[in-house]
Amino acid sequence: MMEITSGTTEDGQWIREQLIAYNRQHVPATLFTETESYCFLAWDEDEQLLGGVTASYVWNHLQVHFLWVDPENRIGGTGKQLMAKIESIAEEKSCSKILLDTFSFQAPGFYEKLGFEEYGRLPDHPAEGQTQYFFVKHL
Repeated sequence: MMEITSGTTEDGQWIREQLIAYNRQHVPATLFTETESYCFLAWDEDEQLLGGVTASYVWNHLQVHFLWVDPENRIGGTGKQLMAKIESIAEEKSCSKILLDTFSFQAPGFYEKLGFEEYGRLPDHPAEGQTQYFFVKHL
């Protein structure tokens, strides 16, 4: 009979390493570069934080993790400029695409206006009546 127990952080790292070793057998070696993390902040002339974005580079694409813009500045172009910075990094790295996800109560239309295409959705997530959207922008 099988027993399932809690693992440690080290166990989790070992599992990750095993999957990476497996993936290396199936994915071109050129895609196995160090993951690079990015964080950009937008400030106004009064040194007030307007917003920020985080992303990482892995397997020849940029993955946007978080984009936040102060609610009082959401029509001032801050989000668009932050995403333009992400796209410039993607172009510098010769990425093939940018990936991200967002929720129906956030800004799926914003990303569509920036040229992102929906490739999936998860209804009733994170709560009933809400949807999680998955977007890609091919470069």
